[in-house]
Amino acid sequence: MLIDRKFRVARIWSNSVLKEIAPKVSGRVVNVSGWKDDDKQGRKYKEYFTNSDDYTLTNYKSEARGFQGLPNEIFLDLQSEIGEDLRQKFDCVFNHTVLEHIENVQDAFANLCSLSKDLVIVVVPFLQEQHADYGDFWRFTPLTLKYLYKSNGLEPIYVNYNDDKRSSIYILAVASRKPDQWTSIRSLGSNKLLKDGFIGKRIIS
Repeated sequence: MLIDRKFRVARIWSNSVLKEIAPKVSGRVVNVSGWKDDDKQGRKYKEYFTNSDDYTLTNYKSEARGFQGLPNEIFLDLQSEIGEDLRQKFDCVFNHTVLEHIENVQDAFANLCSLSKDLVIVVVPFLQEQHADYGDFWRFTPLTLKYLYKSNGLEPIYVNYNDDKRSSIYILAVASRKPDQWTSIRSLGSNKLLKDGFIGKRIIS
């Protein structure tokens, strides 16, 4: 399937950044997916997390069973209360371009954080045309992510964003409940985390 350049460039960029971060993550990883585990470049995101002990996917509803291509998928609605059996079940929660499609985004973000005992990695659009017939409600700034992470007890440790012309602009951010243990991510040269109250900015000219 061909993807329009304005969407493809940002996806390829976010995949390249995730490839730098994901191998540093161990333990149990969950991709809280809107559908498939497909990176849209011919690979599965599971392949990125080379040091994980366990990799799980979630989907929105059981009618989508089987599309993900992995066993033991979990079905959950990010706008509904997360069951106690899933709270802090995973060491890392990964979520790619899903949050913009959820009406009650603050509850959804809180639920993502509740699934993790440590890391939460999100990829969200900052600049992108409205798309998808199933709802497209939100765009995110770096300060929005900082607020959402801190509101849920996590400390931002990494932020990055692409800066391509005639393309969507994505933000990839990582936060942790144990930030002092993640020098390997904080010290990456691609980290644009700032100390002046911002965790990155996009200048539009």
